[in-house]
Amino acid sequence: MIRIEKLQKLYGKVKAVDSIDLAVHPGELFAFLGPNGAGKTTTIRILTGLTRIGSGQARIGGHDIVESPREAKRQCGLVPQHINLDNELSVRENLEIHGRLFGMNTQARGQKIEELLSYVELLDRVDSLVKQLSGGLKRRLMIARALMHEPKVLFLDEPTVGLDPAIRRRIWSLIKRVQQDGTTIFLTTHYIEEAEFLAARVAFLDTGKIVALNTPQALMASLGEWAVDRMNGEGMETTYFATRDQASEYAASQDCGVTLRRVNLEDAFLHLTGKKVLS
Repeated sequence: MIRIEKLQKLYGKVKAVDSIDLAVHPGELFAFLGPNGAGKTTTIRILTGLTRIGSGQARIGGHDIVESPREAKRQCGLVPQHINLDNELSVRENLEIHGRLFGMNTQARGQKIEELLSYVELLDRVDSLVKQLSGGLKRRLMIARALMHEPKVLFLDEPTVGLDPAIRRRIWSLIKRVQQDGTTIFLTTHYIEEAEFLAARVAFLDTGKIVALNTPQALMASLGEWAVDRMNGEGMETTYFATRDQASEYAASQDCGVTLRRVNLEDAFLHLTGKKVLS
């Protein structure tokens, strides 16, 4: 559904995206994981036509984003990092405008609005002004808006940033439901648990390059199953083990405070890049 070959974008001498090769399968939920400035948002902006490609090629649903930009854009729905709804309009009016922009007729718009607001559990707020909604409700409305024209690919750029854990979980459930209904989802995030829970595959992005690509389980298993954190004179030191018994034996042998825990994606990213995802 998404195919990228040697994609590159420079800002001056800085390579925001550095020769990325990537294929995302139809119906897959694929995640980009990396710190701020890694190139996640730039990649999405290129794929959705908001930023000009530097070099390389990219196709969405078989349409080249340079040679057939309109057709490529029609394949895409986008939920950006920052809330960009019209606060002075109602929930319905925000969706109406999006439908009109994509050439939907009156009947089609009305049916889709009712269907989507029921889908994201906002039907009872259809006539509320957007400025009256909470942050979580606005995020759900943005997902509904992105789905108005029935895109084949939904791009989610940090869709739960700033939300509390309970609301974030509700958004996760909605994202999973969208994917299970057949939509391909391309997710950028720096929340470790988000990528672990949602994604079939994860790409680690660092300074514009993909440094690893695999399932979350495989990336974690490359280190082991258990980790022991201990403080040394220079800071935190983490050692990885295949079994809990091995980790427990090591922890018991230490003469300082230690933490025994399961390996997570943050460990895998730190091991490959020397950086934390949240940086």
